[in-house]
Amino acid sequence: MTVSATYDVLVIGGGHNGLTAAATLAKKGKSVCVIEKSEQLGGMAREVAHLLYNLHPKVVRELGLKGLADGKPLATVSLVEDGKHVEIAGDTVRFADGTTHPDAVAYVELTSRLKKFAALLGQLSSHSPPKLDGGLTSLATLGELAGLAKLGLNLKLLGKKDMNEFLRVILTNAYDLVLDEMPDGPLAGALCADAVRGNYVGPRSPGTVFNLMYRLGQGGEAYLPKGGMEAVVCAFESAARTAGAEVRTGQGVKRILVEDDKATGVELEDGTHIAARTVMASTGPQAVMQMAGVEHFDVEAARRIRNTRCKGTVAKLSLVLKDAPSIVGLSREQMRSRFLIAPSAAVVERSFNPAKYNELPAAPVIEAVILTPSDPDLAAKGQHILSLNVQHIPHTPEGGWDEAKRQQVIDTVVAQLEVYMPGVSASIERADLLTPADIEELTGAPGGHWHHAEMGVDQILTVRPVNGLAHYGFAVQGLYLCGASAHPGGDVTGLPGRNSAIQLLKDGVLS
Repeated sequence: MTVSATYDVLVIGGGHNGLTAAATLAKKGKSVCVIEKSEQLGGMAREVAHLLYNLHPKVVRELGLKGLADGKPLATVSLVEDGKHVEIAGDTVRFADGTTHPDAVAYVELTSRLKKFAALLGQLSSHSPPKLDGGLTSLATLGELAGLAKLGLNLKLLGKKDMNEFLRVILTNAYDLVLDEMPDGPLAGALCADAVRGNYVGPRSPGTVFNLMYRLGQGGEAYLPKGGMEAVVCAFESAARTAGAEVRTGQGVKRILVEDDKATGVELEDGTHIAARTVMASTGPQAVMQMAGVEHFDVEAARRIRNTRCKGTVAKLSLVLKDAPSIVGLSREQMRSRFLIAPSAAVVERSFNPAKYNELPAAPVIEAVILTPSDPDLAAKGQHILSLNVQHIPHTPEGGWDEAKRQQVIDTVVAQLEVYMPGVSASIERADLLTPADIEELTGAPGGHWHHAEMGVDQILTVRPVNGLAHYGFAVQGLYLCGASAHPGGDVTGLPGRNSAIQLLKDGVLS
C-alpha cells in the first residue's frame, strides 16, 4: 500500500461539476485533488452533450469562464416533411421561409410566462436547498428558509393571475399545457420535446412542465461554443488548475476510506491510499454509497438511495459525412441551427411508449446539430460531423444490446434523417452510437441518465437525490455529493459543484 500526500479535499470524478467544486475550493486556499478514472476529463459534458445550455452566470463569473456562451445562440428549427419548417429564434417564431406563423403569438406568450416562472424557481438554484426538518435552530437554516420566503413574496408580487397560473401548472404535464395554447404540430412538438429531453417521461407525464421550466432557466438558449463541448471542458479544467487544484486522470477509485464514521480519503484501484480531510463525489448516489460502504448508511437511507429513479433514455449518435448535408427549404445560414425531429406533441408521446416496455422506438424524437459549419476545425479532409441525441432509447432493451439492435437504432435514425436530408445515408462514412448503457459504462452516470437522477417533482430540491440527504452532505461526516444528482440537477450549469463546495465550507469541516 502506497500512501500519498494529505489533501483538504479529494474530488472523485472530473466532470464539469467536479472541476467546478475543485476550482471553488482551491480559490479559497484549500488543497484539492481531482481524481478521474478516464484518461479524459469532462464526463457527460464531453461524451454526450453537443450544446451548451444553462451555464449559470455565477459559475461563469466566479470561475472566469467568459466567452463560452458569448456568441449568437443557435436558432431551433422544427423539421416538417413538406418542407414548411418552423424556425424559433428567441422570441421570433416564423416559418423557415420567413412567412408568419399563425401560432407565433401563442408560443411567445406561453414561453414568456414559463420563463418568468423559471426565474422564480431559479432563485433557489444557486443556494443549498432549505432544511425543512431543522427548525429555526441556526442562522444557516434561517438563511435557507429566507430563500423560500423570498420565493413566496416574489410569487405573490406576480399578481393573483400569474400566481394562480404558476400554482396550477407547476406539477402538470406539458402536453395539456401546450395544446391548451396552440394546435398540435411542429411548434407544439418542439416544446414537448424540450419538456422531456434527457428524462424517462413523455409529455403527458406529470411534472413535465417543471422540466420545461428547467430547460428555460437561463432563457432556453442553446450555444455551440467554438471548439465544441471539448472547449467547454477545457475551460473548466483550466479554471481548476489555475486555482491550484491538482488533477489526476486514468486513476479509478476503488473505495472511500471511512474511519469512526468520517471520510478520511480514498483507495485507488491500484491500491494506493490518498488521505484527505473531506471527500466529494460527482458520481451518482448509489455508487458513492457502495464506495463508502452500505454499513455507514441507515436502512431507510440505503433503501431510498437504491430506489432513486435514474433510467437513461438518450442515445448519442455521431455521423461522419463525406458531404455537407442539406435540408430542403433551409438556407446555408439556417443550417447552423439546432434541428428537432418532433412533428407533434402526439408523436413525442408515442416515441416514449415503447421505452416503457424496453422496446426500441420506430420514430424516436431527435435533436441534431451539424457541428462543422460553426467550427470547421472539427472536420478533417472535408468531412462533416452530424451529432444527434436520440430520445427514448431504453437503457437495456428486451434481450439486451447486440449488434443487430445497435444497427436497428442507427438505421431507424438514418431513415428519419433521409426524409429531411435527402442523400444523407449515402454520405455516411462512419456511425458511432452510444446507448444509455454505453454512456453509463463510459462516464459512470447512473443508468446513463443525463441528470444522474430523474428530474421529477419527487426528486428535486429538498428530496434530491433523496429525502434526508439533500444538503450535499452524504450520511458520512466529511463526505459530499457534488454532481448532477445533487441540487439543482443536470445540464452543464456548474451549480451542483459550486453549491456543494460552498456548503462544505459553511459546515466548517475544514476548520
